[in-house]
Parts: sequence; C-alpha cells; structure tokens
Amino acid sequence: MDVLRRALGTLSLLYALIFLWFGLQHAGIGLGPEPVIVPAAIVETLCAAAMLIGAYGALTRRAWAWDGLIYTHATALAGVLLGILALALGRSEASPLLNGYHSSMAAVLAAGLAGAFYVSRVRR
Repeated sequence: MDVLRRALGTLSLLYALIFLWFGLQHAGIGLGPEPVIVPAAIVETLCAAAMLIGAYGALTRRAWAWDGLIYTHATALAGVLLGILALALGRSEASPLLNGYHSSMAAVLAAGLAGAFYVSRVRR
C-alpha cells in the first residue's frame, strides 16, 4: 500500500502541473493554442490546488493521506466533468487537444479515485 500511496502522490503532483498548464493557457498566459476561457482557468487552478493538497498528504505520510487522495481526486474529477459538460453544451470551442485532455484526465482521476477508495476501505 505504501507503493500505491507514493505512486498516487507523485501522480497527483503531475496532474497538478497539467492543470496549472491548462489553467495558464485558458487565462491567456502561455504559448499554447487554447482559447482564453476565464471560468476554465479558475476551475483548473482549483483542481491543481486540490491535487497539490492530495500529493502533500500522500508524500509526507499524513494520517489523512488516503481520505485526502479520495477527496482531492473527486474534486478534480468533478472539475473535469464540468469542463466536459461545458464543451458539450457549446460554452466554448472544442479542440482535439482539449477533448483529449478532458477524456484523459477523467480516466486517470477516476482510476486514482478508485484505487484510493479501495485502499482506504481495506485499511479499515
């Protein structure tokens, strides 16, 4: 379980960086081709903050690490699903990069959430 905790903590750091990169793109600060979408920039920044909290808890072996990973993965997944919904409703222009980003992040966050939830239940 220690290996999974470290893996999820490390992946959470990576996800935070990805969220921050897309947040900067959507804020208009970046070199990417993505359009400026201020609400998306805010949500992505909040998702990055959540993932950083989860990474901190996991990598520093806090007592709340497993619950923290559950909550932070669920929070970020909700943000990604909100982005998918906004694109589906035509709130902004979809691009192949944006579609791939949302679907990939939804998949990895759901997998991380399932893993953290499973381990937290096994430990009790």
